Amino acid sequence: MKNIKTVLTTKGEEVSYFDEIIASGTMKDVYLCSDNKRVVAFYREPLDSVGVDRIETIASSYYNGIFNNKYGEYWQNLLCWPQSVVYDGERYGVVLPKYRDSFKFKYGSINNDFLEIIGEEKKGKWFTTPTNRLTRLDPKEIGDWRIYLKISLNIARALRRLHATGLAHSDLSYNNVLISPSTGEACIVDLDGLVVPNKFPPDVIGTADFIAPEVVASSHLKKDDPKRVLPSRDTDRHALAVLIYQYLLLRHPLRGIKIHDIEDPNIDETLAMGEKALFIEHPTDQSNRSSIKNLKEIEKFWNNTLKLPFTITGPYLSPLFQLAFVDGLHNPKKRPTADDWEIALIKTMDLLQPCYDDKCVAKFYPFTSTKPICPFCDTPHEGELPIINLYTDRGTDAENSKFISDNHRVVVSKDLSIYPWHIDRAIVPNERLPKELKVRVGYTIYHQDSWILVNEKIESLVDYTNSQEPKHIPIGGHIKLTDGLKLIVDNGSSKRLLLLQMVLSNKA
Repeated sequence: MKNIKTVLTTKGEEVSYFDEIIASGTMKDVYLCSDNKRVVAFYREPLDSVGVDRIETIASSYYNGIFNNKYGEYWQNLLCWPQSVVYDGERYGVVLPKYRDSFKFKYGSINNDFLEIIGEEKKGKWFTTPTNRLTRLDPKEIGDWRIYLKISLNIARALRRLHATGLAHSDLSYNNVLISPSTGEACIVDLDGLVVPNKFPPDVIGTADFIAPEVVASSHLKKDDPKRVLPSRDTDRHALAVLIYQYLLLRHPLRGIKIHDIEDPNIDETLAMGEKALFIEHPTDQSNRSSIKNLKEIEKFWNNTLKLPFTITGPYLSPLFQLAFVDGLHNPKKRPTADDWEIALIKTMDLLQPCYDDKCVAKFYPFTSTKPICPFCDTPHEGELPIINLYTDRGTDAENSKFISDNHRVVVSKDLSIYPWHIDRAIVPNERLPKELKVRVGYTIYHQDSWILVNEKIESLVDYTNSQEPKHIPIGGHIKLTDGLKLIVDNGSSKRLLLLQMVLSNKA
């Protein structure tokens, strides 16, 4: 039987744990609590007074601010937050939630788990290169392109919450984000080193590949040098953009062919990731484009930016990648926020089309042009494709409706669900959304060679295609989707126009 030890938190509460290390990181050893719901992570090195104050503050006031409120339960799934601080007379530690089983490999790698990773944590590095994700892992572990949008959305939401509290992670990377491509879950970990501006400076500068250029470029300076740039919310935004780019495109946005110092690889690396960092898909400077020489076929495909440019991510994500890696690469204030990514990811999910090729590794792709073709396998959509363009009435009164585009479209597919946020611009699908607004209000089907919208719960859905003879579509009723169809939903305080556009595929 395992030996059980008991330690007191700094508030005097007892915590029991099994005296056996179950995991180790760069700074801490982890032990399983006897309740099998939590772990204790002890620091190997002694903490100074600032370090103790940091973890005490994170585990008390910041914990309470995020979790002890109306939406606290939601964040439990996205942030693995220290719950209390323990001290056994020699070393400090933090009590944390135990990682959910979905964040551990169930099937592992191919060929009877030749990598022996079953039961190991699903750190993001397994899912950000073509070789790892598509040739080494069991197919049941890797998910599809839609899942990685959901994972990215969860990470963006979690970081948005951190930043709203005034905190910065300082070391956001695939090492500190656990994901589950089989479910779409994501959780940010290692939160005991959070940066509090003007109070708790960062302990580390970050993880290679995710460190912002200004941090790399000034890393040779002393910490107290005014020209030294340390991790902050601005640098978190760079790391978030890199993570999302890698999950969706399986390559690094800055690692291209350009060599800055042929004699010293360390200087070359510092320049490439720092002062001279350059987007591999820069629209005017192609000197750092990605190379496909001497790569495996699967690596060639994903690194071929001419065949698979970042613009295939759609009209909402593409501008953010442009902001992150062109406009904001060396100008931190121009980088998109976590909130920007959250909005763009939600809208991109509404553009998704299932690929007609069962062998396609992506399974889904976003509609980006008038010819719907999967960019991952070149399989075209067959037949007509309805697009619902969303507009909101910004008129001054009921007699003067003025519908303005919301820059939001919904691509119709079989069994597409229509939700409250599709018919009311004021409704935002996030942690604040009450249960009654998470239920679908309509859906689309393909029936007898026609696309049909079925009204399940929309009280006021009216066909205004012929404004002289508007037709009310009752709950339980349906309408055929045709080019130019105008549906108006009256939400009481606002109106939304759903304007149908029918796109023809190459095979239509």
